[in-house]
Amino acid sequence: MKWVWTQWQKWLARRNKPPVAVIELKLREISQLFNSFDPSPFNEKDLDDDAEDYIVSWARELPQRSHVRLVIHLDHSPSQDEGEQVENAIRRFFVYKAEMSRLAFMQLMRQGRTSMIIGLLFMSSCLGIAQILAHSDPSNLFLQILREGLTVGSWVSLWRPLEIYLYGWWPLRNTWRLYRKMSRLTVEFRIKGRELIVPPRYAPSG
Repeated sequence: MKWVWTQWQKWLARRNKPPVAVIELKLREISQLFNSFDPSPFNEKDLDDDAEDYIVSWARELPQRSHVRLVIHLDHSPSQDEGEQVENAIRRFFVYKAEMSRLAFMQLMRQGRTSMIIGLLFMSSCLGIAQILAHSDPSNLFLQILREGLTVGSWVSLWRPLEIYLYGWWPLRNTWRLYRKMSRLTVEFRIKGRELIVPPRYAPSG
């Protein structure tokens, strides 16, 4: 019975452990990874736009639960300190991007709530006026056209909040979640003709 329980725990551990997904990037030197016009210190630099687009586009194709490992192929070996700085810089960059996406998501939700309140108030006013016009002079053609226009306009006023709540929010949320996952990635280096170099705290125990 104890053996069965042990095997069950191992199976659960394997099932709950996120799979590792690898993104490979080939560079001549580390500096290609970062924005050359960014005057910030090395470990605070932004990623180069092309490098960011490449990494993020591949990350979007990976399973949602996967842990991302960025394997960088280089011609020359970086120092251990430089390797750790690269990983910290990439993580810090994606932490910043995740925060910006979170703020954009929250702003969109606030805009949706405000638009919904304004739309409902406008809709109530238009429908109320339309009802008044319907009972004032039903045979008047101009009033009929005006009443129909108010009815259509009242529903059009809800277009923007409905667009936000039906279609606008989930791309931003997915981007936010993607950047959060990328902020936890690990970085490894493959040097031409040499074995894999791993930052010390991620080196496999032997």
